[in-house]
This record gives sequence, structure tokens and C-alpha cells, in this order.
Amino acid sequence: MDMMADLPVAVIGAGPVGLAAAAHLVERGIRPVIFERGESVGAALLEWGHVRVFSPWEYNVDAAARALLDRSGWKAPDSRGLPTGGEIVRDYLAPLASLPEIAPSLKLGATVTAVTRQGHDKVSNDGRKHSPFVVRYEDASGEHRVLARAVIDASGTWWRPNPIGVDGLAVPGEGKASGRIAYGIPDVIGKARRDYAGKRILVIGGGHSAINVALALMELQGEAPGTEIFWALRHSSVERLLGGGLNDQLPERGALGLAAKQAMEDGRLNMLTSFAVDRIDMNGDSLAVYAMLAGKPLDLAVDRIVVTTGFRPDLSFLSEIRIALDPAVEAPPALAPLIDPNFHSCGTVPPHGIEELRHPEPGFAIVGSKSYGRAPTFLMVTGYEQVRSVVADIAGDSEAAREVRLVLPETGVCSADVVIGAETAGCCGGPAPAEVDACCVKDADAKAQGASGCGCGTGNPAARTEARERMAAGSDA
Repeated sequence: MDMMADLPVAVIGAGPVGLAAAAHLVERGIRPVIFERGESVGAALLEWGHVRVFSPWEYNVDAAARALLDRSGWKAPDSRGLPTGGEIVRDYLAPLASLPEIAPSLKLGATVTAVTRQGHDKVSNDGRKHSPFVVRYEDASGEHRVLARAVIDASGTWWRPNPIGVDGLAVPGEGKASGRIAYGIPDVIGKARRDYAGKRILVIGGGHSAINVALALMELQGEAPGTEIFWALRHSSVERLLGGGLNDQLPERGALGLAAKQAMEDGRLNMLTSFAVDRIDMNGDSLAVYAMLAGKPLDLAVDRIVVTTGFRPDLSFLSEIRIALDPAVEAPPALAPLIDPNFHSCGTVPPHGIEELRHPEPGFAIVGSKSYGRAPTFLMVTGYEQVRSVVADIAGDSEAAREVRLVLPETGVCSADVVIGAETAGCCGGPAPAEVDACCVKDADAKAQGASGCGCGTGNPAARTEARERMAAGSDA
């Protein structure tokens, strides 16, 4: 056991949540070792560095990380400003990673390939929990391994985007056409401009990433009038998007919604609903997309496709440790009913920690967006509360691990210096009655039953358990 105490804690991923975990470990006097597959901290954020986030700086900086930075003389950004992904890396993550408490523990260009217990495969029981973890990783110099007393997986989901198929699989021809398909939010105004200006573009997806792409393409359309935009939704109408996605309590997100709604009314977007791709063929310099539109065949010729259908976790390197995941959401079983997108649309998830994140493998936790599996509602500040609790548990401070220290506004992280209209007053299914302090009808109903909003959260443990039971039973209250 003494040997275990002398070992570092492995943190996989050097994004906001991974570096926050490292900061909490340092705060507790525990040595971290941090593995980042990219050549820079925040490598995934830099992939969408041109995109402005929906939550202000005050919610994007972890408390333990701030304490380390403040001691170094760090100049904090304006707490009410809305940063881009690139600004988060430049103004927060890079300074944090360069601190002497963090920098010596950081391994860049290091891809973790496997995690196991020393001398034990997944089936072995005897002495398992007293054996250190073995983290295998590869970098430019070859393959290596590190022993660790615990492992915090904050590797995110960015590198595993969902494919085009409505069945969760790539459609025939998708791989062959990959050079003309972008996943996520490409910089169509900036570095990728030549690929999109004056072209016919198909955007697939019904969330705010799709809105971001569509609005950027419309900006490009103003400068390159030949740009034609097709926006395809898998569901049957835009009403779900307008009522649940565009009318949002996050002001920057709500502003996106208003602009997208206006563009639809102006006819600048070709909306395709109940859209499902069957296959894609290369046709010279263009793509032939064969799809079903509202149950009828549609052949569409485009130059580029942008897929904004979400992401999924990479579990491949965890095959030799014991993890428990919900079969649908692929999140820890205690967390899954709180975030299941079949029941929740506005992202008001109660703060949670080690109890909801615990796996059968002692000393192992998945945190950050990866902990949400295939659910799309993750906020950075929620990840910061996760790692505070997980690190407290690793340190043996069970009281702090069980505490809930994160307090969010009732309707989520919704305060910023962005002016929006009254139409954005609802977040998940239409505006609430005027006399009710809620963001939408579902929010009002949930609060009336003791929940904190949209049926996703509760203000006390008993109500929280009741909410989970309702969700498990299929209630949408």
C-alpha cells in the first residue's frame, strides 16, 4: 500500500477537465501524470477554436486551477465575456499547463493505448484492488508504460464523431467520400473557406453545432452568392428545433437560434426534414447523396457535407478494466437517467460527483464529456465539479467527495453580456406561463414537482432519487 501511495494519478486528456483534475491533485499534494494525444493542451478545442462558446468565462475556469494561476500573477479574462475555443486554450489552458506545478507532469503527443491492473486481466480478482494501474501509451519515441495509483479518464469524445447513418453506422460510400465530408464545426469563414465558398453544402444535424455551421455558411453566402445551403434534420419538422433548441436560456445560443429562425423565414436555407441518407457516391468533383425525405426518395448533388450529429466515447483502451455503462447512453448507470437525451433537451443536469461516476474498478473514473457517453448536454463547469469530487475520493476525503459544491442558475449557465429578444425565453419545449419563474413548460412542471428544472435535476437527495425513478419508468415530467 505504501508503494501505491507514492505513485502518481494518471490523467488522460489535457483539455479543460483533464487539467482541472491535475490542478485538484496538485492542491491535494498528489502528483499527476497527464497524457495528451495532441501536440498542445486543449487540442480538441483548437479543432473548433473559431467557435464562441455559450457560457461566460466565470463558468469556464476551474477553482483549483484559478488558485494556481492567481499565485503566478495570471491576468484573468473578463468573467462575463464569451470566449472562443481558441481563446480558452490561449488565455487559460496554456498558462495553466506552463505552471511549474503542472508542466513537468505533462506528456504531449502521448496516445494512451491501454489501461489495466498490474498482473491482472479483467477477470482476475485476488489482490486486484491493491495492484497499481498500468497505463500504456505511445509517443514519437515508441511505446511506454507508467504505473499509477488511480486513473482519471478525461479524454473526451471529439475524436469519435457519429457517422451519417440514422442507425448509428456509416452509410455506404461515406468512407470513400471522407475527403469531402467534415465532422463537427469546420471553419468555413476562415481556413476552410476555399472548400465551401460558392459550393453546394449539405449540413446534417439538428443541434446548435448545426446552427453554428449554417449561420457561418450564410455569412459566407453573403460574400460568395453562389453558396447554396441545404440543412437536413432527421426529425419531422423544424418545430422541435425552434421550440427546444433555438429558444434557449444560454444567451449566445439563443442569439444563434433567432438568427437561424430569421434565415429560414428569409428562404436562405433549404430545409430538409425527416431526412435519412441511404448512400453516397462520388460523382466527379461532387457527391451524389441518395436519401429518403419524409418517406420519399431524394437524390441530391452537393459539393461538401458537414455532419453535426454528435460524438461518442472511445472505450477501446479500457477493455481490461472493469467499467459499468448504461447500455443506451454509455454513461455510468447512476448518471445515465439524469442525462438521457430521450428525456432531456435543455441540459439542466444536477451537479454530481463520485457517487454517480463510480465504476466497479476502484480508483478509476471517467469524467468530462466522455462521462456523458452519447448524451449531448455537457458543460465544462459540470466537469470541474466532477473532478473535484473524484480527486477528493482518491485522496481519501469521503466527506468532500460526497458534497455538492456547484451551484448553477435555475435555468443553467445563462448569464452573459449578450442582448437577446424575449422570444428566447423558453429552453426545452415552449415558453412557460408568464407568472411562473421557469424557462419552459417542462421546466415549470418539473419545478412544481420539486425538481430544479426540465425534469433533469432536483434540489435534495430524496427528490433526486424520485426523479431517477420517474425517468427509469419512462416519464418525461
